[in-house]
Amino acid sequence: MLRTAVVGTGYLGKFHAHKYAMLPGCQLVGVADIDEDSGRVVARECATEFFGDYQQLLDKVDAVSVAVPTLLHHKISRDFLQAGVHVLVEKPITSSLNEAHELVQIARNQQLVLQVGCLERFNEALTGVGPLLNRPRFIESHRLAGFKPRSMDINVVMDLMIHDLDIILSMVNQPLVDVAANGAAVLSDSVDIAQARLTFSGGCVANVTASRISQKAKRKMHIFQENSCICIDFQSLNLSHFYKGKGEMFPGIPNIDCDALNYKDSDSLRREIEDFLNCVRHSKTPRVSGEDGQRALELATRISDIIEGDIQ
Repeated sequence: MLRTAVVGTGYLGKFHAHKYAMLPGCQLVGVADIDEDSGRVVARECATEFFGDYQQLLDKVDAVSVAVPTLLHHKISRDFLQAGVHVLVEKPITSSLNEAHELVQIARNQQLVLQVGCLERFNEALTGVGPLLNRPRFIESHRLAGFKPRSMDINVVMDLMIHDLDIILSMVNQPLVDVAANGAAVLSDSVDIAQARLTFSGGCVANVTASRISQKAKRKMHIFQENSCICIDFQSLNLSHFYKGKGEMFPGIPNIDCDALNYKDSDSLRREIEDFLNCVRHSKTPRVSGEDGQRALELATRISDIIEGDIQ
């Protein structure tokens, strides 16, 4: 029985708490938040204890989810890791690369699990892509969402684009040789819409677009490779694989066949937390490790710096 806790009971934190409360094999010892009203509501819903100070939980738990504003990720995660507690921290892993490096080193030295909450990696539509990949040559992704004031502590690159950066880095697994980017601040004081072009040493190019000021939500990725194209719709949980078939549609032009799958399980957060707890129990490397989070943050920071430099 793993003793668990959640620090931060805002939009994401409350969902973390509910998952821990319903999963077998773990006990939700408590939730912590500086907002007592919010914290007590979630504690009551999950039949657990409320703590006004997360440090009261350091010696009471084996594993914790950290779902607080990004500026606090480093301090709170470090305190738990130094206390010997396994940590699942929401993305981005920290506000700076130095902070991310420190967390990764502490986790490594303490032999603890440090997992980063890049939720889209647990989307069922993505899980079917691996066997289809064959040296991607061109990737195009669009992640568009409406304006949500709760994410204003970070720009759209750190808020939304980082999901696709993490996925693309895991797929291509080649050194980056060039990064170009542009964007604009529209409704907030930071970048609200951004586009980046990534060029990898093996020749793969990825165009990545993210917006948090769109009227219509969209979360899609297209992966083009020799003889096939893979289309992922993260929102509708659809995966389509188009490839050369037998025969010709026109002289010299092959028929195109398509295998299409629609997945039903949309509870990515449950799978993410189950993966975290499984890694804690069996000392395994999580699907999105601290090193993965650090690598995604490094690229997101590079893109942000390019855009913000142009805006100034």
